[in-house]
Amino acid sequence: MPATSTLLFVHGFWHGSWCWSEVVPHVVAAGRLAVAVDMAGHGLYARRPRWFTEQPYDPEAVGTEVSPVANVTLDDAAGLLTSQLTQIGGGEPVTVVAHSAAGPVLTRVAEQRPELVAHAVYVAAYMPASGVPAAAYSQMPEAADGLAVPLVQGDPARTGAIRLDFATDDPVYRQRLYEAFYGDVDRALADAATGLLTPDGPAGIMLGTTTLTRDGWGSVRRTYVTCTRDRAITPALQAKFVAEADAAFPGNPTSVVTLDASHSPFLSMPEVLAGIVTSLG
Repeated sequence: MPATSTLLFVHGFWHGSWCWSEVVPHVVAAGRLAVAVDMAGHGLYARRPRWFTEQPYDPEAVGTEVSPVANVTLDDAAGLLTSQLTQIGGGEPVTVVAHSAAGPVLTRVAEQRPELVAHAVYVAAYMPASGVPAAAYSQMPEAADGLAVPLVQGDPARTGAIRLDFATDDPVYRQRLYEAFYGDVDRALADAATGLLTPDGPAGIMLGTTTLTRDGWGSVRRTYVTCTRDRAITPALQAKFVAEADAAFPGNPTSVVTLDASHSPFLSMPEVLAGIVTSLG
């Protein structure tokens, strides 16, 4: 095995560790140890609301039922990722690849335990500035063209979740889901992935903030993989994350890699994405 760090992959909201299943084999074939994990409130830690599992379908409950993961916070998500890093790395630093809403979790962990993170890699991910909640970026001008926010059901302050309706048979809504998250993914593959999604991302993860320091997150090597066809986290917003980070920590600038991809390159171009991350030390 080459003397390079293990790669740990963390998915974004509504997904699970399964979404990296097309990437990890390419990484391992290239000689890197790799593992994908579930984020708090997702995958094996997900809990589905009643409206999503019970019949008949109740569209009113979609917007009002309090989420069973409403109590999950950024602290909880960071604690879980820290324990996963500690177990997988065995005390050695690990390269963490975070997609989308896993970005704030990686940021918190890298600030609190920078010695555990060899390289922080953000793939079309939120990379919030010091003291700014990830949720705030959805209201910024750079996010104006994004397609994801209009899909959210109910008031997150009431439900405790960033909720999407994967149970609806509304063809317009389902088409917009596809365009927001899987725009360049083969439709059959995108439909299969959508069938695995869980509806509630804990709002607490997006509302938490992290105070960044030069010796914490600011000391960790970082790369941002920009997706130029992203309709969920717009390219303009991705550029804002990088600009803010570099302004705050100019002595440790962000490396940027550009992909001509939608929000989910782990499905649309897994081999290319694997090549990018395996090239990182």
